[in-house]
Amino acid sequence: MTKAPETIAFTDGRLVLIDQTRLPGELVTLECNTVEQTHDAIRRLVVRGAPAIGIAAAYGVLLARPSDAIGPDREVYLRAIDFLATSRPTAVNLFWALDRMKSVIERTPDVQLHDALLVEAVTIHNEDRQMCQSIGRHGASLLGDCRSVLTHCNAGGLATSMWGTALAPIYQLHQSGHEIKVFADETRPLLQGARLTAWELSQAGIPVTVLTDSMAGSLLRTGTIDAVIVGADRIAANGDVANKIGTYPLAVLASYHRIPFYVAAPSSTFDLALQCGDLIPIEQRDRSEVAQPQGIRVVPDLAEVINPAFDITPAELVTAIITERGVIESPNCERIARHLDGR
Repeated sequence: MTKAPETIAFTDGRLVLIDQTRLPGELVTLECNTVEQTHDAIRRLVVRGAPAIGIAAAYGVLLARPSDAIGPDREVYLRAIDFLATSRPTAVNLFWALDRMKSVIERTPDVQLHDALLVEAVTIHNEDRQMCQSIGRHGASLLGDCRSVLTHCNAGGLATSMWGTALAPIYQLHQSGHEIKVFADETRPLLQGARLTAWELSQAGIPVTVLTDSMAGSLLRTGTIDAVIVGADRIAANGDVANKIGTYPLAVLASYHRIPFYVAAPSSTFDLALQCGDLIPIEQRDRSEVAQPQGIRVVPDLAEVINPAFDITPAELVTAIITERGVIESPNCERIARHLDGR
């Protein structure tokens, strides 16, 4: 089996994360011993990708246990949950994981609380590994005839606990001996495609080519690309998808060139409380990410900058959504509801 990086580990009461801000220059880990350190790691993108954020936050709750307390203090845990929920606004897996931890607090006696929270966090982590494998299998059935695919941002092992979402079918096909090449948008302004996707695919021995975001249209026009596959940070009830900024124009280009556009995400990424993508909160990030990448000033001080982390791709541009449960062709409210209900 192709082994992706171990993005998250929880050992001896410590949360250990691959510091993704340091890749590809160096592979180092960051140790979190407090809730505040976990919040900062999520906010600074040390750990990123909707599933990985949820796992890290679940373990982060455990770091709230008072070291000098005789027994667990549920109010401390609840305050930790509320604080961690403020780290990033768009990725719904963060709130899904924290809601699961809150449910444990609500139904568990004080004396058993810490152990029960640990079991739940480990369960979330293990479910994510199973999710990656299942998405890999379902997605491989759609990409089985593809020789070249295009992806945006990073939705691989670094964004989850194993194979990822959008990259899971790639790993599955590679493992089975199918030759497939990946083209990775660099993904401005933080270059997650160039720094992270290209790094982890290279580590796995999967051919990968990096292109600037503005090259995608010309590449699609050549007929080189057989399919586009991306991840998601939140999916509304009607199938509108929030993903890394630049996903929407890529979907428009894929539609124009009649190339399948697939979204891969776990069922926990759906937010059925939001009817459409216009209701999804979009994180606005710091000016410096655009104006001073890697500390180099490229925008004049008097010029304004806009820096949304995500955009919304309408459901009508999505060929299919791949989850751990299967495939939703031409997603809409009815098909999504039926899929999530297991019918």
